[in-house]
Formats: sequence, structure tokens, C-alpha cells
Amino acid sequence: MSAYKLMSSNRRAIAITALATLALGASGCTRLRTHQGYVGDSTLIDAVAAGVDNKQSVEASLGRPTFVGQFDQNDWYYFARDSRQLAFSKPSPTAQTVLHVRFDNAGNVTSVNKFGTEYIARINPIGDKTPTLGRESSFFEDLFGGIGTVGAPGTGGGGGPGQ
Repeated sequence: MSAYKLMSSNRRAIAITALATLALGASGCTRLRTHQGYVGDSTLIDAVAAGVDNKQSVEASLGRPTFVGQFDQNDWYYFARDSRQLAFSKPSPTAQTVLHVRFDNAGNVTSVNKFGTEYIARINPIGDKTPTLGRESSFFEDLFGGIGTVGAPGTGGGGGPGQ
């Protein structure tokens, strides 16, 4: 085999390896799309009406709720969210649907409300600390600040009368 053919085949192998590495690296930048929660039919969701349906008919047409109200068992919620994410970034919601069905004590639907992305909470923490109320103290004040208070009256540390 001539030296020219050997160099040509080495270049071809290097080029193929470089392209494969580039393709593998680019596949990590693929946009991911996810769906969380309830998967429902919009026709069935729109068919739920106040004064017409009850808990049994809602459960028969929509299924069990995503969650039930914490303080009132007559509040049912059906939750769905679509998100997208690029590589290792934080997922961002693209669509959200929350269906809130409220029942009276007899189990009849009193209201049906739909909410979208306008109710997504956007929390922007500042820095890496949570602000708290109280006094500011240094590490050494925290470490040595309790010296002399152990057993002092009124601190609950013992050492008082009758102990």
C-alpha cells in the first residue's frame, strides 16, 4: 500500500470520527418536551357543567382528580402542564391547564373554572440566602454566645431554685 493511500484512509477515519463526535455532542443540545399531569379530552372537559353534573358523573367522564382540596374535599383539581427544556437548563412551562370543579355538600357541581399559565408562580430568589427576621450574628457569636447562660434563671436551662 502506498503512503498516499495510507494518509488518505487516515484522514477519512479522522473525518468520520470527528463527524460522529460532533453529532453525538449536538444530540445533547436537543430540546426536550415533557407533559405532566392530567391528559384529558377538551370535549369532555367542556361538557362538565354546574347544576347538571355530580361527583359520580364528573369522575365517570374525567376520571379521578389530580388532587382534592386540602381544606375542602368538595374541591377537585385536574392539573396538566407542558414544558420544554434545552440540555441542562431549567424547564420552562409552555402551557398549563388547571380545571377546578367545586361541589356542594350534596355532591352536585356548583362551579367549573379553568386557569392557564397566568397562575404559574415565578419565584426569583436573590443570592443563596433566605432573608429572615431577627438579629444578625457572626459565626463566633453563634459559637460562643451561649456561654454563661446555661443554668441562668429564666433561660430554662436549670440551676434555678429547687433544682
